[in-house]
Amino acid sequence: TSILNATGYIQNSKKSKKKSINSNRQIMVITYLMLIFFASMIGYFVKFQVKDSDEVINNNYNKRQEVLSESIVRGSILSSDGQILAQTLVDDSGNETRNYPFGTLFAHSVGFSTHGKTGVELLANYKLLTSNSPITEIAENEFKGEKNIGDNVITSLDVNLTKVAYNALEDNQGAVIAIEPSTGKIITMISKPDFDPNTIDDIYDTLVADSNNSNLLNRATNGLYTPGSTFKVFTLLEYIRENPNYSDYTYDCEGSITNEGITIKCASGRWHGSEDLLSSFANSCNSSFVNLGLTLDKNKLKNLCESLLFNSDLPLSMSYKSSTFVLDSNSSTFETMQTVMGQGKTLITPIHLAMIASAIANDGVLMKPYMVTDVQNYLGTSVKKYTPNTVQTLFSSSEVDTLNTFLRAVVTKGTGTKLNSDLYTAYGKTGTAQINDGSQSNSLFMGYAEQDGKQLAICVVLEDMPEGSTPAVPVAKAIFDEYF
Repeated sequence: TSILNATGYIQNSKKSKKKSINSNRQIMVITYLMLIFFASMIGYFVKFQVKDSDEVINNNYNKRQEVLSESIVRGSILSSDGQILAQTLVDDSGNETRNYPFGTLFAHSVGFSTHGKTGVELLANYKLLTSNSPITEIAENEFKGEKNIGDNVITSLDVNLTKVAYNALEDNQGAVIAIEPSTGKIITMISKPDFDPNTIDDIYDTLVADSNNSNLLNRATNGLYTPGSTFKVFTLLEYIRENPNYSDYTYDCEGSITNEGITIKCASGRWHGSEDLLSSFANSCNSSFVNLGLTLDKNKLKNLCESLLFNSDLPLSMSYKSSTFVLDSNSSTFETMQTVMGQGKTLITPIHLAMIASAIANDGVLMKPYMVTDVQNYLGTSVKKYTPNTVQTLFSSSEVDTLNTFLRAVVTKGTGTKLNSDLYTAYGKTGTAQINDGSQSNSLFMGYAEQDGKQLAICVVLEDMPEGSTPAVPVAKAIFDEYF
């Protein structure tokens, strides 16, 4: 009996210990889960304060903006050399008017601050409605019931270069965007047709109702265009990747190419004769590129394009449209022939093309494009500086060297010879994209120029140009001439 009792006691004791251990484990699991939960909450609040709060407050639907505007006079927006691009004028009665000294020149890049917000007015809205004036001054104004002066936003925009780009576009519809490759700074951004932001209150409804001209559309970031022969940069790169012996390529151009009953012509039906890959690219030979494009793996071409930011989000803080590429293994021969030379369903924005040019210029590395470089209080004391951010490496060093050889040939002996200059060394690709059933064309140029370590990447688009013309090249030349 004693032995049995002792055995029962031991068994009960073991069960109690097991229950105790299980209970402790449950407590520890709950404790760790709670610690992870609180750590996640703290991490979220830190991330919100450091990264996301500006974006949330900047949202047009956030009512906090209205509260801020009741106590802050909206700050000014300045160019890279300190010229005022936007300011708030206050009369003797305290009435505020947003003023844009350069009128239409920065209509899309700086934007406007009523009827919603656009451009830098939107990007830096919270900064412009925040005052970092001296604390004593803020306290005194609050005591008096007077408004404090909002902080000023410094941009990377160059006034002189923007004037040159604006004038070079003349009265044509289109866009220009220029980026500093090593930093991603946007130096100029033009879109036409435009509007005068000083009169936005009076003309806004009219602009919204006009669907033909789309004056409010920033074509540099939101204009989707058929790339024309600028797309041959992508076709070329895929051909090089699939064919290590690409230097052996030859083609005899007779002005057109026919495959499965489908005929593609070179521009103006021009015969280019015997060509290698370099001259095919420099001459922008449609026939040759259709010939080599038909040999490509369509899925690999799609993968390459998507790795170069098609069908994906762009690393931009501003409003933009995503470029689209739809060719795949199921696409027809006609679609393939159209796509590889830059026609078909492919669509791209000017800023995307400028980013590709910028990455090539920067040894294959893409920097995030940005316009706001510094925030200062109205006395000129810096509050926050924005520094360059690396996005990713798009091209290998060997690919950059090869692409530069081909892009340079366009300028030295191809369709972009007007860019030959003693001031700088230019690289680029021209493009003519047929629209309106081929009766008109959009003229494009993407590329960059450099001299003594200074670089500028650019994309120019002119809409509704005479078929076969390349007016985008002189626009690019005017900008490069001014910059260098």
